[in-house]
Amino acid sequence: MSTPLGKGLTGRFLLVAGAAVAMVLAMSPAQAADIPAPGEISKSGNVEHVLNVPRPAELTGIHTDMAFQGDYAYVGNYNGFSIYDIRKPRKTSLVSSVICPGGQMDVAVYGNLLFGAVDSSRSDDSCNSTGQSAATKESWEGVRIFDISDKKNPRYVKAVETNCGSHTLTLVPGKGRDRRNVYVYVSSYGPSGSFPDCQPPHDKISIIKVPLRAPAEAAVVATPVLFPDGGNPGENLPYPYRTSATTGCHDITAYPEKNIAAGACMGEGVLMDISNPVEPKVTTTVRDDENFAFWHSATFNNRGTKVVFTDELGGGSGATCNEATGPTRGANAYYDIVRGKLEFRSYFKIARHQADTENCVAHNGSLIPVKGKDIMVQAWYQGGVSVVDFTDSAKPQEIGYFERGPDNTAPALSGGIWSAYYYNGYVYGSDFNLGLDVLRIDDPRTNPARGVRFDILNAQTQGSYRERGH
Repeated sequence: MSTPLGKGLTGRFLLVAGAAVAMVLAMSPAQAADIPAPGEISKSGNVEHVLNVPRPAELTGIHTDMAFQGDYAYVGNYNGFSIYDIRKPRKTSLVSSVICPGGQMDVAVYGNLLFGAVDSSRSDDSCNSTGQSAATKESWEGVRIFDISDKKNPRYVKAVETNCGSHTLTLVPGKGRDRRNVYVYVSSYGPSGSFPDCQPPHDKISIIKVPLRAPAEAAVVATPVLFPDGGNPGENLPYPYRTSATTGCHDITAYPEKNIAAGACMGEGVLMDISNPVEPKVTTTVRDDENFAFWHSATFNNRGTKVVFTDELGGGSGATCNEATGPTRGANAYYDIVRGKLEFRSYFKIARHQADTENCVAHNGSLIPVKGKDIMVQAWYQGGVSVVDFTDSAKPQEIGYFERGPDNTAPALSGGIWSAYYYNGYVYGSDFNLGLDVLRIDDPRTNPARGVRFDILNAQTQGSYRERGH
């Protein structure tokens, strides 16, 4: 979820047994695969490219993250967001677009509200704002809230300023007597002594409380410090292989019904207890200074017994899926949760080498809900979409993929699929420049998921699922 232009830092990781590394090399052999021609589609036989809906002309920024609710998909863009009708996925169509500049505009939805993350310093909080240095005290960045009850005419409700803006955000619904509120965990980083509202060390997150019946009253209610010891100090090594210092979190994924969350926090991965949503507590931490550069995102398996962490090697603008980079740097790392601790099991990285003009990085994904299996669909920027079975977390295996050749519609190293999520039988991919892709996987290992229906999907707010009729 980092901007390809640069808030993603980079680096290295914790010692791993030689046997594990040997297993990874055997699992992900280097392939001198032919690189597709620019724009040409390459895919596995079990994946169908259903259609592409071009990016709306009025949104000149790149497409970013997605959320889903009911029959609609919501796609963020550096210049706003769009709403798509997906009642008939094979006829997916644009309903409306909102122009409201301020990257990244990663989105989440809940009820009639859409939340957009703004990590781009603006002259004010309006949709008419312009870029302005964070060194100016009056500048604004944070979270925007829209009312989406009228899909054709979303209405801007509220802006909440947060320290260092909002690179990403995570929704944690209130429970019991608190169910009329939703909490927004705001992840941000990049402090500087010259930024009045983003001072170092910034070892914290911001938490916004949103009353669902009065969203205009949303406000920051806590700024818990997650790393009182300062976190990983990082390494002073040549970019892009240095380990990032921890100065906040890049992304947090919550599993509210289990009262846990996993944080990808730049220099480390963490587990948190969120039983009190305004007082999250880090319960365990892992580092990987040998292979991980920038802990970028986290995904639980359905049972909440594993975490997949991704590494944003190269900050999203590097050609890091080439032979020279190798199979462990810029990879996913799989951890089992054992007695409250994170135990490393293996790495996975796509084995199809990409061209040196193609930015490629382990990016955003979600589970394909198959009972008794752990299967994840995931975006890799210009590496496309990969489907990986990690039921055996020591031996993750790719079972399907979709990609295009180099994207020549924009400068080199600035294209590809930002996020790829499974929702009610289809996979949706948000492509930087080319719009919304709709895919379908037909495979005995994934087809049982067709019996699962979701009413909502925010990838950073996970929950267990059940098959229809059970």
